[in-house]
Amino acid sequence: MPMGISITPEDIAYAEKILLPEGKTFDEERINFIANLDTIDLQAVPGSGKTTALLAKLLILERYLPFEDGSGILVISHTNTAVDEIKKVVSKHCNKLSGYPSFIGTIQAFVDHFLAIPFYTLKFNFKPYRIDADLYDEKAKELFSTMPNSAAKSWMNRRHEPENFFAQMRFDTESNIVSGINGNIVLRSASNSTTYRQIKSYKMNLLKWGYLHYEDAYWLADLYINSYPEIKSFLQKRFKYVFVDEMQDMDVHQYQILEKIFFDEGRSVSKFQRIGDKNQAIYNGSVKIQNIWTNRPSVLALNGSHRLPPHFADIVNCFALERETGFHVNGLGETAVQPHIIIYDDVCISNVIGRYIQIIRAYQESNHIPLDPDHPFKAIAWNTDWKKPEDVEDAGKIRLVDYHQLFTRESHKPKNEYSGLMSYLRYYDRTKKTLEPIRKNILNALLKVLRLESVLDDKGRYYTKRKLITQLRENVTGDFYEKFNQLIYNTSIEIIKGHEDSAFQLVKDFIPELLAIFGKSISSSSEFINATIQTNETTEEEENTGSDNPNIIELDGVQVEIGTVHSSKGQTHTCTLYLETYYQGDYESARLAGQYRGQEFPATENRTYHQQSAVMSYVGLSRPTHLLCVAVHRDRFNEHLTDIDTSIWNIIRIDQE
Repeated sequence: MPMGISITPEDIAYAEKILLPEGKTFDEERINFIANLDTIDLQAVPGSGKTTALLAKLLILERYLPFEDGSGILVISHTNTAVDEIKKVVSKHCNKLSGYPSFIGTIQAFVDHFLAIPFYTLKFNFKPYRIDADLYDEKAKELFSTMPNSAAKSWMNRRHEPENFFAQMRFDTESNIVSGINGNIVLRSASNSTTYRQIKSYKMNLLKWGYLHYEDAYWLADLYINSYPEIKSFLQKRFKYVFVDEMQDMDVHQYQILEKIFFDEGRSVSKFQRIGDKNQAIYNGSVKIQNIWTNRPSVLALNGSHRLPPHFADIVNCFALERETGFHVNGLGETAVQPHIIIYDDVCISNVIGRYIQIIRAYQESNHIPLDPDHPFKAIAWNTDWKKPEDVEDAGKIRLVDYHQLFTRESHKPKNEYSGLMSYLRYYDRTKKTLEPIRKNILNALLKVLRLESVLDDKGRYYTKRKLITQLRENVTGDFYEKFNQLIYNTSIEIIKGHEDSAFQLVKDFIPELLAIFGKSISSSSEFINATIQTNETTEEEENTGSDNPNIIELDGVQVEIGTVHSSKGQTHTCTLYLETYYQGDYESARLAGQYRGQEFPATENRTYHQQSAVMSYVGLSRPTHLLCVAVHRDRFNEHLTDIDTSIWNIIRIDQE
């Protein structure tokens, strides 16, 4: 580490003044972590404020930048939301961390920027067009549809959904073709069969054209490290301190990349700190029970939860799978409200959320729950709906839509690729208070039109935003470039004003003029231009606001958001209702009856579905500050939970009301 850095009580006080409410201080657990600058792990329970503790460390280290050896700090998390939370504080208080030699971003952004793109450029002498799952899948399926009959095409056609099968193919580091990253080998390179050679050629064509799936980036990163091991030393010297938040969310390929570079079998000069909670290993709707995170010799713990009151923490503690290093959830929050079990039957299942609202309202009237809380009221479940008609009709397989029939999970954040022009104009990043996200979407829409019409640049590649702007500015005569900029500005203003239809018409009218510059007219892009908004194209912001939102119930002045356990990860709720749902033959209340009765999850329990149920319950039950409710069917309660401790749980029987 840079010589002379030792975090002092004065440094701690400096961070406290910026990050904590007036009069609050960090406790001993957090100070021990903040002051530690060695290679360690930190295991932190829900609501422990681990990100705040990390921010405190960053605030303090920023005061020592630039380091004497010219190195910087690397901060990685799994999601853009988590990164944005860190950047928000950094931009306000730690300007030196915002640029070279430091880097703050997602694991994907780090791999793309420092490994995949440099290696791709080294091999192909130009940068990839885009690293994007949607665009890659689009181009892979287009390529599949144009493949001539061949051994490879016949082989793929024998697979379920052959187009998707081809789009999901990846290479491993030995050039085997696998089904998805970390997936099974479907064609071995050693066979050198005709089918292998043909599919490899198709896959390489996609790469040469500049289309990379996010997963391809990790394959390229591995090739880079294996081909040029010195890149590890370069990155270690660049980043003297490496902090990875939400480490439990890293998949095996992400974990291995970080270990190869920044631990390097113990040889790394970087100080590498991994931060997270092994008991919250869920991501993208899946539950990870195969623990790939192996502890360092030195493991610190944040066992105190400022979110959970003691009696909630005691419940959550029973659902934890991992109990290493003195793990225990200690509740530091305050509430006098008992946790509740709401018992329902087949007839009154649709009344569960309404009863939950009544409970909230009663506690508001008694001043136990605030009328204007800092955090939302939520009802969450593991499984939402069913795909098979026979499951939909099976009353024994309860899912979220049985509690709330209007629930829809078809939502996402703004992205680069949409199926229609109007979607680009509607679904921009509304969290940013400038015209830039609208401008970005308009440009992406125009680029998609050019792509659909096979408009290529002078190197035979599809245009990027930068290349298109350069082409119009430097190589098109007259005032077209000024007209282009005016179009983007006028469209953006119309969107800000809420005039969506007129914004759409402005862009639609401009497209023929743009295509004419390249000697083209509207043909293959017609369907895209005129497409209506798809039902699955609603933004997260729209899902969380507005009276027409099907995922919000409002009664008696109380608004409850309906969602998945996964979507609530990392959130704090004022009140949480956990709705049991069917998964692989049973329900949480049946598999985890012992935990509801106060028994810790057995270390010897190795049944997969029991472990997955425990992880999901641990995450879901650890959200609230004031009220915790669980919905359990009468039959399962009578079979498994009749002897539950009623001094801990308040039992509400709506099946008898």
